[in-house]
Amino acid sequence: MSQLGEVGKTRHLVLHDYGMGGLWWWVWAGSAEEIVSACAEVEVITNPDSVRGAETWDLQEVHLDAPDPNPLSGFRAQRDAQRGQPGFAVLAGRDRVYLRWPQFEDGEVFLMELGPDGRRLRQVETGPDGGAVKTSAEDWPFNSPFDLHDPQYAAMEIGRDDFEAAWQRARRDPEG
Repeated sequence: MSQLGEVGKTRHLVLHDYGMGGLWWWVWAGSAEEIVSACAEVEVITNPDSVRGAETWDLQEVHLDAPDPNPLSGFRAQRDAQRGQPGFAVLAGRDRVYLRWPQFEDGEVFLMELGPDGRRLRQVETGPDGGAVKTSAEDWPFNSPFDLHDPQYAAMEIGRDDFEAAWQRARRDPEG
């Protein structure tokens, strides 16, 4: 595809980070916000060093409004399905988001503090015995972002004070 793009569009480095890897593209769109608004579970990479490094990669170029099928079709369909649901995008654009991850079968609960990019900053894991362990970003080898437009997370939101109280009660994992 041409490096010139179309009038009113610029090329953006886009990543779908799935934890142990990711899918990367150059996406032509009017803005980074337009991409995130149109596609679920992707982020626009703006770090100049990362963008410069990606210039040497052989990445597919995709126009955001290209007809289906294209590499973004599934992400667009997912976002379209979310759009009319209660809670859609209510967490997006915030400096901090606090979530209570649903209880697991063994009784564990995760409380998370997410940054504006949806990545975990801090986490409290409460066990079935009531013991709590706190961890932070440097403790995790993988830290994929949560899509803060996804309406499922709105129902998991807790207040900052609830998170901070749990954080204060929790202990550091001596093995972490």
